[in-house]
Amino acid sequence: MEQTKPVAIELRNVSKTFGSIKANKNVNLSVYRGEILSLLGENGSGKTTLMNMLSGIYYPDTGEIYIDGKAVSIRSPKDAFDHGIGMIHQHFKLVELFSAVENVALAMDAKEKYNLKAVAAKMQEICERYGFDLDVNQKVYDMTVSQKQTLEIVKVLYRGAEFLILDEPTAVLTPQEAEKLFQVIRNMRADGKSVIIITHKLHEVLSISDRVAILRKGEYIGTVETKDATELSLTEMMVGQKVELNIDRPMPVNPEPRMVIRGLTCKNAEGVTVLDNVSFTVNSGEILGIAGISGCGQKELLEAIAGLQSVEPGGSILYYTPENKKTTELVGKSPRKIRDLGVALSFVPEDRLGMGLVGTMGMTENMMLRYYNEGSSIFTDKKKPRNLALRIKDELEVVTPGVDTPVRALSGGNVQKVLVGREIAASPTVLMTAYAVRGLDINTSYTIYRLLNEQKQAGVAVIYVGEDLDVLLEISDRILVLCAGKMNGIVDARTTTKSEVGLLMTNLNKEAQQHE
Repeated sequence: MEQTKPVAIELRNVSKTFGSIKANKNVNLSVYRGEILSLLGENGSGKTTLMNMLSGIYYPDTGEIYIDGKAVSIRSPKDAFDHGIGMIHQHFKLVELFSAVENVALAMDAKEKYNLKAVAAKMQEICERYGFDLDVNQKVYDMTVSQKQTLEIVKVLYRGAEFLILDEPTAVLTPQEAEKLFQVIRNMRADGKSVIIITHKLHEVLSISDRVAILRKGEYIGTVETKDATELSLTEMMVGQKVELNIDRPMPVNPEPRMVIRGLTCKNAEGVTVLDNVSFTVNSGEILGIAGISGCGQKELLEAIAGLQSVEPGGSILYYTPENKKTTELVGKSPRKIRDLGVALSFVPEDRLGMGLVGTMGMTENMMLRYYNEGSSIFTDKKKPRNLALRIKDELEVVTPGVDTPVRALSGGNVQKVLVGREIAASPTVLMTAYAVRGLDINTSYTIYRLLNEQKQAGVAVIYVGEDLDVLLEISDRILVLCAGKMNGIVDARTTTKSEVGLLMTNLNKEAQQHE
């Protein structure tokens, strides 16, 4: 990349502290006009905090921010927009009942707000200019995750953003959707926009960015040109030590059926079939990967097994106890009854704070939720859950002032560590994980992979729903592919290819077979 490009944004000695935690310490960072800059760092390294200061959510304790060489004060998101900075967060800020054009119009002043025709025309112009695929009249509740993200980006561009910050933009996208997004980002760069991407996916960093800036424990380590970087060199800069980037995959030992699912069909609240006649077997001592485009039934499948989703008549989930192979039908039983039967299902849900943890509670109290059914003495005896909280904090290196600090005050990656650690500590016979490493840095992700393999080697049946196909192919023994709620095949993860799984995810494989 040519270094003649002008510096658009400059952060000088920027620091931010929350209580005893130094989120950022004297960070110096430059962003060129018309470039794609990736921001890398482990969980708790201060990436999101730094970008939140740039987008007006936080205000620096010390340091200055310069835009086009002039010192600016950014005290609110409005100030950020006035300077052409827009941030697209992991959790979208859209009104579900409104259409795309209505969501954009909401942010406008009275003059534009009520002229939906003019807003729609300008949105269409933005879409055509950068290559967005968006129906401006579509209701948000009818949109896929990818479409919602597109709307958030269009919304920011509509307001005149010259600098875009994307926080984990491909976290819930398929490889095909991610590539589509990257092409749009390249188009924005060609138009002179500056794009900052916060991500943990190193192969994406290498394919999309011009430069990579690395933070470690709140401090700026340096910026490298992407063409001179490798996954290994970036990882070593992130963690400050040499690391191995190979996921172990031990062979299953004495696999036996732990669950046999037959004819599983589920409908959502609107009566739409979201899981259609799915049948498969889950074996002990193996990792069964679940692949599929976001919204293809993965969530409903795990929730049905956990007793959180109702199943249509005719569906069956037979659980085989490890001791005597006695079978128990799980369909129709509540999560409480499933646990009372001795069926230990551990479920790491997609929405970690919505379904997994109570944000206002500390680690200790969230551990107590696991022991709730063991008797009322838990309200006076915190020793067991506190010891578990301390063990998870140490083993997974959770960055928190203490085990009694509310988990909502922790970074997203640290919240995920707490949740995954608690579920694995329950010593399950079936461990279901949905997006167990979403938002986790590469070092912590490998810790989670190791924990999952330890469970597998202990004879646990592991069901792993993941969004990173590369990881899914490396860690799984078999991969079940869902497409539009239907099972589109089960493949051997050791012999299949990313291309084959991708085709099954989009149903192209069956179409191709029909044309042969």
